[in-house]
Amino acid sequence: MRLDLAVSRVLSLSRRAAREAVRAGRIEVDGVTADEPGRDVPESAKIAFHPNRPARYRVRTRLSILSEDDDFLIVNKPAGLLSVPTAEQEKDTLLARTLEYLHHRFGRRPVAFVVHRLDKDTSGSIVFARNRPTLHFLQDLFKRHAIEREYLALVEGAVPDSGAFSADLVADAGSARRGVARPGVRGTWAVTRYRAVARVAGATLGCVELETGRTHQIRVHFEAAGHPVLGDRVYGERNRESRAGTLESKTLEIPRQMLHARRLGFPHPRTGKPVRAEAPLPEDFVAVLEELRRKSKAEGRRLKAEEKKKTPRVAPRRFRNSRL
Repeated sequence: MRLDLAVSRVLSLSRRAAREAVRAGRIEVDGVTADEPGRDVPESAKIAFHPNRPARYRVRTRLSILSEDDDFLIVNKPAGLLSVPTAEQEKDTLLARTLEYLHHRFGRRPVAFVVHRLDKDTSGSIVFARNRPTLHFLQDLFKRHAIEREYLALVEGAVPDSGAFSADLVADAGSARRGVARPGVRGTWAVTRYRAVARVAGATLGCVELETGRTHQIRVHFEAAGHPVLGDRVYGERNRESRAGTLESKTLEIPRQMLHARRLGFPHPRTGKPVRAEAPLPEDFVAVLEELRRKSKAEGRRLKAEEKKKTPRVAPRRFRNSRL
């Protein structure tokens, strides 16, 4: 069990307060100060809280940290933030925030290596390596597709309960955008598995797992199947005329593509024990989902009322009093 979760349960603190207490050095595990919130502790461990102990460090950070270790750092990337700088050399990126956090946390020159990336408008779990052996270990896992990755996606229309896309992808399918390879065109093999979690007004919330990790894989596969990710300003715009009357044409405000990297898992580079991190759904995603649920309920009430109107009323039969 994660240390911050154990502290939260034992001391009845919020998860955030528990995490801050750990980082401040106010938590002891079996008599030894522990300051890594993501550290695994056995359920039998004795946890002690020293609220009046001076804080070991005070780190102000713009990062939402999901799991922390000497070898890696898993963070929750917000939508709208680049994972790493582009050719424009942006200063505020997830990598820059990670390096800033590590510098203030440990007071020395920070080191963080990029293992993988998420699109700018995709939120969720992303891991950085803190040393080269871990970098090579994680890169090998990604190369062999041995990483557990689970996404949540809100897509247009009603998709089947479960299924898989295995269409090859090409880097340029027109207009400098990626796409599914046409017959006779050689592409890169890609497999995306999904299952429907919930059906809401004009859309489906799907749980998506990747067997491969191609650029824009989820977005391209679902768009090619006629179910683009809601809010996708790139792939969702293609063939929009043929989808007239779909959800987004009904004035629903969607701030960005509704794609969230919920879960990330891999064996620990040193111990081999399972490491899993889960990023909660961000507020903008929840807001869109709740609005669609309200629309679903309203539509259900409307259909029920119309059905009731169509049902003919049958006048009650009247019986005369009769004597036996």
